Amino acid sequence: MTGKVAVVTGAGTGIGRSVAITLLKAGYRVALAGRRQEPLGETAQIGGGEALPIATDVAKAADVAKLFAAVKDKWGRVDLLFNNAGLNAPGVPFEDLPVDKWEEIVAVNLTGSFLCAQHAFRMMKDQSPRGGRIINNGSISAHAPRPDSAPYTATKHAVTGLTKSLALDGRKYDIAAGQVDIGNAATPMTQRMQRGVKQANGETKVEPTMDVQNVGNAILFMDSLTLDANVLFMTIKATAMPFEGRG
Repeated sequence: MTGKVAVVTGAGTGIGRSVAITLLKAGYRVALAGRRQEPLGETAQIGGGEALPIATDVAKAADVAKLFAAVKDKWGRVDLLFNNAGLNAPGVPFEDLPVDKWEEIVAVNLTGSFLCAQHAFRMMKDQSPRGGRIINNGSISAHAPRPDSAPYTATKHAVTGLTKSLALDGRKYDIAAGQVDIGNAATPMTQRMQRGVKQANGETKVEPTMDVQNVGNAILFMDSLTLDANVLFMTIKATAMPFEGRG
């Protein structure tokens, strides 16, 4: 994988940081996108290798355009996009959810994924050698919701539609698109699992988590395939989390 160029969004913390570090250690050149420059710099320092931290709000078209322009200027191509940046729902009852919170989550999780995928698609289509891979972070919520998670769940279901459309539209340009649906990777975002989270029956229970490094390994595997092969959907989850019996 040495020399391949990747863009990772949400690279300053959590899953994005872990995946970015994994790619850097595997020899990728990685553009690190996130809203805050300082955490991106920390990711670059931990990962070593050739990193390009760029403060980016994926919900803003101008920011995304600058991100991919910088990647093109520095490396001339992009081989992998990991569309990871996302916001979670605030956990309030559906009927009490402010419309501006709904719009904020849609802007980041869905519109942000679209903007980044579109720029990556354009570059992959025109570069030589042609093609590349786009991997969207879907989440277990792309399959089944948690209580009080309507905006997050709705956007993750929509990301599944985006993944399928990208996979179809990218065929003629050697662009492979897939999705990784992650359940309970141990990150700062999932620390609440150790305190207990609301279940579908209204109870609060502690949930098992898994080492986040498993996600980085999964992304490496998906991108290790030649472009005539594609993992369209992969679900990677804590073995004992209550997903199969959720609800």
